Amino acid sequence: MTSAFKLRDFSADDTSALNGVAVAAFAQFKTAYSDWPAMERGVSQMSQLSQTGEIVVAEMDGRIIGGVAYVGPGKPKAPYFDPNWPIIRMLVVDPQARGHGLGRALTEECIRRAQRDKASVIALHTTPIMTVALPMYLRMGFKLRGEAPSIYGVPYAVYTMALGPAM
Repeated sequence: MTSAFKLRDFSADDTSALNGVAVAAFAQFKTAYSDWPAMERGVSQMSQLSQTGEIVVAEMDGRIIGGVAYVGPGKPKAPYFDPNWPIIRMLVVDPQARGHGLGRALTEECIRRAQRDKASVIALHTTPIMTVALPMYLRMGFKLRGEAPSIYGVPYAVYTMALGPAM
């Protein structure tokens, strides 16, 4: 257990650092996407998810090393998600900070927020090329729900986790 990082809410001052971590995190997959420049442009704007969701960043020694967007129930989201589901979007970890439980901690924070929002299900979409993230989600209890549209030639699917009855 590493207590060297802390999770906190995103602030506008984090924009450049978070967007940079997102690009660095996705760069390992650039050969898988048919249009990496377009994918990179989208990923490099991760901070814009703060307009419809809550972004949580992981910080260590004053440096952003990861982040995730939590988009709550009823907020705008892709049509392959039930609009009432909260979703996890763009979980990213700096490649140099991997292996310390950051991805799991960020996912658990989203689950905590979904419980705060009294949701009975939380969802995300991911792809088999993410050979660390997908198995982590499955270990945490996410189950395959169905296919999602491919992104630049890479197959994606929707996964959900039951959180128990809404309170």
